[in-house]
This record gives sequence, C-alpha cells and structure tokens, in this order.
Amino acid sequence: MTRIGLAYVSGAVPGFEDFGNLPTDIVRENGLIDGFKASEKLDALIIPGGTLIESNDISMDLNSEIKKMARDGKPVIGICAGFQLLSNQIDIGRKSPVPILKEGLGIIDVNFSPLITSDRVKAKVFNNSFLVKDQKEDIDGFHTHTYGKVEGDAKPLFYSKVQRMNYGDANEKGEYNIFSGACNDDGNVIGTMIHGLLDENPVLVKNLLEQIDAKDIDEIYNRNIEVKRFLNSEVGINTNIKVPELKTKAKKPKYLMIGSNGSDSGKTFILTGLAGALRKRGYKIALLKVGPDVRDIIPGLYLTKGKMEDFASIKIGHLGWMDIESAISKLNSSDYDIVLIEGVMSVFTGLLNEKVPFSAAEIAMSSKIPMILASGVNKGGIESAAIDLVSHSNMLEKLGIPVEAILLNKVYNEDIFNEVVPYIKNNTNVGKVLKLPKLKSADMRGFIPEVEIRYDLFTSHAMELVENNLNIDEIINMAREVEFEKIYGFDEIRNKVI
Repeated sequence: MTRIGLAYVSGAVPGFEDFGNLPTDIVRENGLIDGFKASEKLDALIIPGGTLIESNDISMDLNSEIKKMARDGKPVIGICAGFQLLSNQIDIGRKSPVPILKEGLGIIDVNFSPLITSDRVKAKVFNNSFLVKDQKEDIDGFHTHTYGKVEGDAKPLFYSKVQRMNYGDANEKGEYNIFSGACNDDGNVIGTMIHGLLDENPVLVKNLLEQIDAKDIDEIYNRNIEVKRFLNSEVGINTNIKVPELKTKAKKPKYLMIGSNGSDSGKTFILTGLAGALRKRGYKIALLKVGPDVRDIIPGLYLTKGKMEDFASIKIGHLGWMDIESAISKLNSSDYDIVLIEGVMSVFTGLLNEKVPFSAAEIAMSSKIPMILASGVNKGGIESAAIDLVSHSNMLEKLGIPVEAILLNKVYNEDIFNEVVPYIKNNTNVGKVLKLPKLKSADMRGFIPEVEIRYDLFTSHAMELVENNLNIDEIINMAREVEFEKIYGFDEIRNKVI
C-alpha cells in the first residue's frame, strides 16, 4: 500500500492547499505512524507551510525521520516554511537591526532572508529533479510569504515571475524573477515557495506517483478523503477542539466585513478570533482579504483549516487576484456558510483614487456588504477613536454601506469606554458598540502578522479574547446574504462624499 505523509504539527497549515489530494497519512511531532517510524512506513512526505521556523514546532523526532527519508532517497517536498526547514538557515529578523538566524536541517543548500510576495505566479522550470520531468510549460501557483528570499548553491527548480515585491510594483518589464524552488544533489528532496504546486500542475502529481511506483491510485485518493475528514474535525492543530456538524445549512453564504479607520486597528486579530469561534460552532468559513496581502488571513485559515482560494484576494486597482463580482459569484455557488472579509488600512484609503475600486469602502459598496467598523485605541486614546469612528460610520452610511457595529479594540479602561458609548450611539445610527480589551501578555513576540507571527500563539489568544468579550450569535446575525450590484465610478463616489 502506497503511503504519503503530511506533517501535522503546531504552526503548520495543512488545510491551506490540497497537495494534489495525495496525502494518505498524518505525521505528528513524534514522527510516528501507527506506532512505527514514519521513515519505515512512508513512501513520500509533504511538509506544509506555516510558522514552523518562528514557532520551533518541528521536534527532534520528526527532524530525524525527515533526514532518514532524505538519505534513503524517498521524496520529501517542503512548501514555504517546509522549504525553510530543509534549508541551512533562515533570517527571521524583518525590521530588526540585526539578523535573527534560525537553523534548518541543512538538506537543501540554500539560506533564507526577508522578502515579501503575495502574487499568483507562473514559474520557469529547471530539470533537476524527478518532480519536473516532462513539465514543458511554466507552472502555476501562488506566493504568500514574508521570508522568501532564497540564496545558495542548491540545484534550482523554479524561478517565479512576480508582479510585486516588498510592497513595490515590478520593474519596467512588468515582473521580477525570483528564485523559488530548489532540490538536493540527488533531486529527491524538493523545496519550493510556490503554494498550489501539486494542485495546479497535474504533470508534477503524475511524476511523484511514478517515482514512488504507486499502483493503487484509487486507494490513495480514498485515504486522502479520510485525511481531510480528520483535518476538518479539529479547530487549529493539537487543540482538541472538535468541530460539530452544523444541523442546518443555508443555500447561500452570509457576508461580513471587518473594516477600520486605519492600520494597526487589529483587523487581523479580530477576523482570526471570529473565524475560530465560528468554526467551533460548525460553520464553514471563507476568509477574504481586500487587496493583495493575503498573509493577513492565514492565521484564520490555521484555525478553520480552510483553503487559500483563488478568490481570497479581492482586486483593488491592479492589486489582488480576483474582482469582487467574480468572487461573489463563486462564493454564492459554494458550500461556505459565512464569508469574513478583512479590509485594508482605513476603509477610505484609496477612495478618491481615479482607479476604481481602490478601497475597502468601494468593495463593500459594490454589494452592500455589512461591516463591523473597528479602531484600536492604543495610539490616540478611547475618546479620539470614538470621535473618529463616528465620522467614519456616518460617511459609510452616506455611501450606502450598512455598519452593523462599532468595535473599540485594545480598550485599556472600561470606565472611559462606557462614557463614550452614549456619544457614539447619539451621533450615529449604529446600534451596537462593542469592545475588546487590551491583550494582557508580558511577551508579545510572535503576535505581529506583518513581521513575526506564531500561528498557535496568535490564534489561541485571538479566539479566546473574541469568545470571552463578544456575543458570537449576535455577530452571526450581523452577516447578510449579498449580490453584486455595481462598481461605482469616480464621479459617483466623489458626489456621495461631497
């Protein structure tokens, strides 16, 4: 019987993609399968992305099994953080004045350092491994990483064509070409920064199955169904939080956007906590990001075990993956129950740009998507945030966007919060004013999605804080079914604003 393992450890995102529907077995931190060492039972191993390096969640036992399989010539495929694990070292010191170096397993001779990309990509193929045999055309996939600069002497497998890098548009040729995949000298250990590698490129799946001499293809796919059933049975990884079966399912999903009055308002934290809380109640959750930076929704996907869908990044201007009309069309014929959408910066950032749509407000306007409008109070104080939120809410109302609730985040004084609630209610038509307290944690390292994040730590705190301070049933009732209506032109928007 052919067996293909999938590493299932804290900090990994094993539901992020389907891996060609190939994994037949779950491999945990102890490196065992059915009480036997993984290297003795498996024909191949897939190591998914996540925060494996930041979290230090790969144990010595599993490391030993990975090295043993590599030495034995068995295929080992590391994707994103899985690739980093197979490398020599990784500098996770983004925004640090000095490198912060973590050691990899040293199986693939490359090093990593900070580089941000989050594009759908095509990648040029180099014939240095069994995996790419007969792959004549560029391969398809997507990037979403913070530490993605690859340098070293390993045999190259892929160079990705990306349109944006470190938040900047490409050169005059319209693209960058970056080193995005390599293998060891024998070609059996593969590392790549390209997600969707096995989902979107059938030749690679065929090559892997041929390499391990798989004859029982139907059995592999049947066992994969069981693997997915297991993945979807737990919220997050190693939490022992079971997902109940939803008793009734609506025909179409309901939508809710988390918008804000600026960056650092906690949108990602709020969306992550809501995603986990809703998954705990059995809902199947789709997570979307306005604009290109889909890294922000990965913590939520860590909890829900959801896929990074091709509609996960909503286009604004030339940035993103799919326009809102196409995304809603796909979602409304899907089996998702609730769609949570994270805005970008302030809901009004880009609103008066002549490119349309170019803001979260325009995306919400297009389909009358209901919104929770949030603000962090840590910079200007609770009173300042309240005044700003009133102004934002009233302008959103002028634009026809339903604001279901105003949420003050990182509240440090409950008495001051209680004093501003009447002001907000008396000066807007918003019925719900919510709060989340300031997170009480002595060590905040690993809490910043933009820089360095530990999915296990970040998500557990987000879900706990949301569940303890918000009425989840009330939040569910804020979500609404929507249909795409129109993208408003620049003159229409300007007239509404003025």
